[in-house]
Amino acid sequence: MAKKSTPAPPAGAKPYLQPGAIDDLGPADRIAREVITGRRDLLPSVARIMDAELGDDATFVAIGLFRDSLDKTNDPHRDPRVAIAAASGRPDEGATTP
Repeated sequence: MAKKSTPAPPAGAKPYLQPGAIDDLGPADRIAREVITGRRDLLPSVARIMDAELGDDATFVAIGLFRDSLDKTNDPHRDPRVAIAAASGRPDEGATTP
């Protein structure tokens, strides 16, 4: 029986969505992969953060804030817009009131 091969990811696919070792990913992509591996339903939120056109450091901060919020009740960073705003230094964007 022939082995099935994993199809190659499309050109331009996000690193955190590509198969391969997590050690080969940058810090923000590692967190993104970990989040969606555990909770595939969070892919839209993760994608929103990863596609926010932040610098590498700000993306790392935003995805970290989002990941850390998943274990906390009522953490505002559960909303990816709030995590992005906090990481980018734009506190007025995406802010929500409790």
